[in-house]
Amino acid sequence: MRFDLTDLRLFLHVVEAGSLTQGAVRANLALPSASARLRGMEEASGLRLLERGRGGASPTAAGEILARRARRILREAEDLRGELQACASGARGLLRLPANTAAATEFLPEALADWLAGRPGMDVEILERPSAGILRAILDGKAEFGVLARSPEAEALQLRPFALDRIALLLPAGHDLARRRGPLALAEALEADFVGLPAEAPLQAHLEERARLAGGRMRVRLRAPGFEALALLAAKGIGIAPMPESAALRNRRRGLTIRRLSDPWATRELVVAARDFAGLPASARALAAHLGAGPPPESGLPKACAPA
Repeated sequence: MRFDLTDLRLFLHVVEAGSLTQGAVRANLALPSASARLRGMEEASGLRLLERGRGGASPTAAGEILARRARRILREAEDLRGELQACASGARGLLRLPANTAAATEFLPEALADWLAGRPGMDVEILERPSAGILRAILDGKAEFGVLARSPEAEALQLRPFALDRIALLLPAGHDLARRRGPLALAEALEADFVGLPAEAPLQAHLEERARLAGGRMRVRLRAPGFEALALLAAKGIGIAPMPESAALRNRRRGLTIRRLSDPWATRELVVAARDFAGLPASARALAAHLGAGPPPESGLPKACAPA
């Protein structure tokens, strides 16, 4: 049984498109040629790999196994090509790192700056995603690794500690809740007005879902793309601004009060996650090792103050 890389790419294109015709287009192959290749793969393996019907094409159980293996083989082939090209011409490499909002905005910039400073040939693109979406992408083989909030579902992956994140509220001056001492539950604040990130931002979607589960809703008077803007709005008395505690401390203005959320879900351990760290391409493996190298820094505190 011999499949070449063109066969594997074509098969993945067909599976991902759910259509032989669209798969052939994505693979830049004529439809008759694509059909012949797929028939040859089934004949060589002695197995039906695709179910074909009016609704398109979908992988059989054997096809699912082939798709999973094909993704790994093609990733390794691309990694080999990139590493050889880098050796030959000094070409730059690019790593795409999915991360949740807190990791992407509060913790990764400094950690990545330290790593990139000694690697002028490497670039990193942070992809802000919800933790659940990052988990699914890694499990499905669509992402190699990422930074997400630890959860029971995430235990299916290999995990390394990265940071401790707490969500807090920035309360306007004179707000009734600002007179309270100690942490607050989100449910206690739901009678008040809020300012927030755009609805599609992973952290904002997470907070609004938690409000719904608490039996209420967040009344967001104004949405703004960034924690600095939210702090300014809170200082003007427009509403409560929820954000990572480190962002609240950094953007605190005169008259604003910071209160941690007491809900258990509001304190989150951020972890670097992968299906298999040892199986990552060399550059991704090095970055994952750097991010998960030490005890998690605590949100809002210098790394040196983090608990052991």
